[in-house]
Order: sequence, then C-alpha cells, then structure tokens
Amino acid sequence: MSDFTSLPDLALRSNRGAVIAANDESFEERENLIQPWEPRFSPETFGPKGQEYDGWETRRRRSPGNDWAIVRLGLTGVIRGVVVDTAWFKGNYPPHISVEACRVSGYPSVAQLNSAAKWVEIVPKSAIGGDAKHEFPVSDERVFTHVRLNMHPDGGIARIRVHGDVVPDPTLLTGLTVDLAALENGARVEACSNMFYSAPDNMLAPGLARNQAEGWETGRRRDDANDWAIIRLAAQGVPDLIEFDTTNLVFNSPGEIRLLAIDHEGNGPLPDADDPAWFELQPRIPVQPDTPHRFRVRPDAQRPATHVRLDIYPDGGVARLRILGSLTPTAERTLNSRWGAI
Repeated sequence: MSDFTSLPDLALRSNRGAVIAANDESFEERENLIQPWEPRFSPETFGPKGQEYDGWETRRRRSPGNDWAIVRLGLTGVIRGVVVDTAWFKGNYPPHISVEACRVSGYPSVAQLNSAAKWVEIVPKSAIGGDAKHEFPVSDERVFTHVRLNMHPDGGIARIRVHGDVVPDPTLLTGLTVDLAALENGARVEACSNMFYSAPDNMLAPGLARNQAEGWETGRRRDDANDWAIIRLAAQGVPDLIEFDTTNLVFNSPGEIRLLAIDHEGNGPLPDADDPAWFELQPRIPVQPDTPHRFRVRPDAQRPATHVRLDIYPDGGVARLRILGSLTPTAERTLNSRWGAI
C-alpha cells in the first residue's frame, strides 16, 4: 500500500463523513461507499433486485453520461490520495472512474454543490478492474470539503477512501476551549510502541467507541517495559482537562497511566522521554476498566505544549483520549495562515 493510506480517511462514516447524493442507486445504496469495515460478500444472497453487494451499484446505463456520488468529508483537509475499491464486483464494475473535489464553506445543499461549486479534478479518468483496490496519489495542496466519485459509465464500487492531512477551520477553534487531541482538529499519533489489535489514531476519533475495535489496543507484554503513544496535538495549546476513557475494555484496560507533554516546534525528532524538556501533565495513576476518567491538569503543568506522550502500564487498550485546552496566540496565527493560504 502507498504511504498515503496511513493518513486519516477524511471521508469515513465514523469520522462523520456522509454520501449526500448519487444520481442512481438502483441496486445498492450510496451510503455503503464510506462504511468503516472491509466490504463483505455472501454468494447466492439474492434479493428482489438480484445478488446483494456491500457497496454502491447503479443500473446498466442505456443513455449517454455517467453515474456519480457526492461525499461530504467528515474531516476537511488536504487530500493526499484516494483508494477506489471494487471488492466482489467482478462482472459489474465500472471500466473507468474519476474523482473531483471542491471546497465550500458552511453546509451547502446538493443543488448548490451541483450548480455553484468549483469542482477540481484530483483523479483523472482512469481505468480500473474488478474485485481490487486501486490507489491514486493526489498532489493538490488545496483544502477540500467534498469529493465527487464518477463512474464511467455505470456499475458497482464497494468503497472509496479519501486519505489526507486534516486542516481544521480556525474559526471553530480560536478563543475557545477545544480538544487539542482530536483527529478532527488535526491531531495525530506520530509513534507508538505497539498496535497489534488496532491503530492508535482510533483513540483520537470523533464520538464514543462502540466496541473494543474502535479504540487502541496493544498485544500482551511479556517483559518489564510498558506501552506508549506520542500524540502531535492539533496545534500548540495549553491543556486544562484530560479525559481518558476505557469504555468497552473490561478485562484488558491498562492498570495505570501517565501523561507527559512537551513544547517542541519544528520538524526535528522529539527527545527521549527522560529528557527534562518533557513535563508531567498527569502523574502516574491507577485507572479502572470500562470507565471514562477525567483529570484536571495541575496549575504548574498548564503551559504550552505541542506533543503529549501517553504511557499505559503495562499494556492494554484505550477507547478515547481527549485533552481539552486553548490554543496559544502563536497557534492561532499559524492556523489562520494555513487556512487562508490554501
């Protein structure tokens, strides 16, 4: 897989994306395109319209044109690549696809998007095959809010994944208490010790985890060390409140946790955890299974930070991590500059 596939899926349903329109969905619904699970298939499961598929499928076109679906990105950002997956569509996939994108403020209607939006082609018309994942890198540096998937002329597509860098709207963050560790605000896990069961970015995802798979869970340690994850915050900010959630983790939550923070601007490597530049955001403390925990940050630790290190002892799972605080003036200027320049 290409490097861009490790970036967040901006269109994912569990990241608050939505397929808001399609010109045709005669066989299978458009909403399937952004479901978080891998496409499923059961042979000889025939409904009133034929074999059932876990994807979007249109009728056979008997007129000129092409079929399309519009996706509102749950996370606005710079698109680094698109994956079009035709899993299980072997005789009914489109021979070609293309992808367009646009940036529209607010909450436009489908009619407004079709009539007034300035759509930009980010994936040109390209040949694809059946029952396969097709990766298309994107080099456009602009921020987008919507994508339009075009099938030429018709057929079935199981999933579209839109990977990229989250760029939040600064008007929704400046001057407020915000979640500095939220994926939707631009935070990311930059490194972790173990991701055997699930990815650490999951604990930064929107909403509540519905099950263990929607958090971060490590394998069982058989040594004297502990697992950890380093989170790059959405921007430089001053933390005030920590929310550490082990919901759904009944027998595999950590026994204890600790959080360190550091103010580290630039692209250089972070120092080791024992470097004095790190300061204790939350001292080591026991935590309970299947429980949301809240900790106020001590006054002496309420200072600017760009990264947080979460240590869990010795291993286990985390449903969600929230770090509430406010942006620094420097961070506000940086976010406004990036939002306005792209």
